[in-house]
Amino acid sequence: MSVRDQYEAYPYPERNPADEKKRLITGSPSHPLEVDHFVFGGRRDWSKGTRILVAGGGTGDALIQLAQVLTSAGKPYDITYIDLSKASRDIAEARAKARGLKHINFVTGSLLDAPDFGIFDYIDCCGVLHHLPEPQLGFDALSAALAPDGGLGCMVYAPYGRSGVYPLQDAFRSLFSDLLPEAQLEQAQRVFDKLPAGHPFKRNPHLGDHDASDAGFFDLLLHSQDRPYTIAQLSETLGQAGLSITGTPQAALYDLSRFIEPAEGMDEIAQMVVAEKLDGTIKTHVVYAGHADQPPVKAGGSERDIPHLKGMAASALAQKVARDGTITVTLNGVKHQVAIAKAAAKALSGIDGRRDLGTIRAGCGLDPLAWNAIWQPVHRDLTRFGLLVYSRLLT
Repeated sequence: MSVRDQYEAYPYPERNPADEKKRLITGSPSHPLEVDHFVFGGRRDWSKGTRILVAGGGTGDALIQLAQVLTSAGKPYDITYIDLSKASRDIAEARAKARGLKHINFVTGSLLDAPDFGIFDYIDCCGVLHHLPEPQLGFDALSAALAPDGGLGCMVYAPYGRSGVYPLQDAFRSLFSDLLPEAQLEQAQRVFDKLPAGHPFKRNPHLGDHDASDAGFFDLLLHSQDRPYTIAQLSETLGQAGLSITGTPQAALYDLSRFIEPAEGMDEIAQMVVAEKLDGTIKTHVVYAGHADQPPVKAGGSERDIPHLKGMAASALAQKVARDGTITVTLNGVKHQVAIAKAAAKALSGIDGRRDLGTIRAGCGLDPLAWNAIWQPVHRDLTRFGLLVYSRLLT
């Protein structure tokens, strides 16, 4: 069975367009605030318009997130959505229609043809490249379609957090690959129910798609084409396409200093490689990348940069910091205690997505030296947990 046939039978992830009336699904990669931070250094002028490619868009999560957030912010955009599956495209189109979203070109086709649609400021490719028969060709095609100063938001599977998946995929492929999709699912679910409690998959707490829906079970355990990447392999593959990693919202997961002080001279990728092995919970790599010959612009380095908090209200965070001097952050089921100086509470309360760092500093009555002593540790710790980004989206 081909990948196309799978997604015609079981569009993934399973979505009901009627649900668009009651919620917006957001996440990484490809929230515009996050895109601005990791691709454009938090300094993009969104008013000039943005050409976006959603490559392998599936049932539309990234598409809807990008279009809705930019629409709500009143910023112009033009999005091209490409996917092999007509069934998936139909769902994505219905979701966009339910929200009244415009300026989207829907294409049924292959992301390998991305350069045929022009040059894009931003490309989303989430959960797709690892399903290609020759993934490098996919990376190469996206690189060719990316503007010189543009960026790619990418998610690929990682091996260690998916412990137990690949032996089951191999077994089910041997047993059921000649059956129709519905029969494959029925038979595999019967066998799955008989697996011993000690099976590596059953002991892996980081996997849940198989319980969420039939489409989730099929995508996780019956996929005909699926390869994971270590962070080293992902970095190498991006490099072969002329791209390099500009950042990740999951930076804390790759922080070797959580376990041991890195050896002197150990470069960033080498530290990430060892940290991934020691962590063991990483089931996907979410990274942003740009052309390797373009030096990345680091967000937060100017007083004109505008901070945003993700996943929490500024007032609530400020109150907790003022009271406790610490917050708890959970990544991949692991709780991390993050110490934040109580003196930073006032600065945190000033974050509203419109005030820049200089304005917030002035509101705290601090000179640049005193401000840096307070803000730099906050910037370091909150950005590495994906809780703080910089963007001019709302200006």
